[in-house]
Amino acid sequence: MLDFDKFYDCLIDNPVIGAIRCDDDLECILKKDIKIAFILYGNLFILEDALNKLREKKIIVFVHIDMIEGLKSDQFGIIYLKKVINPDGIITTKPSNIKHIKNSEMLSILRIFAIDSKSLETGIKSILEYSPNAVEILPGSASKSIKNMQKSVKVPIIAGGLINTKEDVIECLSYGAIAISTTSHSVWDLLI
Repeated sequence: MLDFDKFYDCLIDNPVIGAIRCDDDLECILKKDIKIAFILYGNLFILEDALNKLREKKIIVFVHIDMIEGLKSDQFGIIYLKKVINPDGIITTKPSNIKHIKNSEMLSILRIFAIDSKSLETGIKSILEYSPNAVEILPGSASKSIKNMQKSVKVPIIAGGLINTKEDVIECLSYGAIAISTTSHSVWDLLI
């Protein structure tokens, strides 16, 4: 089981997270020097194989439970992931899942869409109530939202979505994100 301190240290040392949304992304990331990956696609038939390939490269793996076909994003889906697939952690957009993820002794990332001030406010309330290990705020280009959230919560903030250049990465990190997640293969090559 991955503990939070090791995950946090890895985020600090490796602020670019590989977000995998297709088989080509998976094959590409296996050739890169990525230390943390988010699996954002797939189904029950390919998930275990993808995770095993990433584990062979000693990559920390989080699975976005809401995006896996054939897997319900609820308490039993979380139990299944723990017992059968056993990722290092789970990403979800459902705050109520955080409790079940923690009970399964995996790390949790709550994904929040900051599309307006109300969604940012709701996201902050959810973080304070459910205490995920980290939060991913989308779009990552919403630097003001990152800064506002960082003032209100004490969990690591990961910026994701619409991050395609080194400048995007630097901006997100300068506004308080600890790391970024991206599907941009060219950003995966950056050494920050």
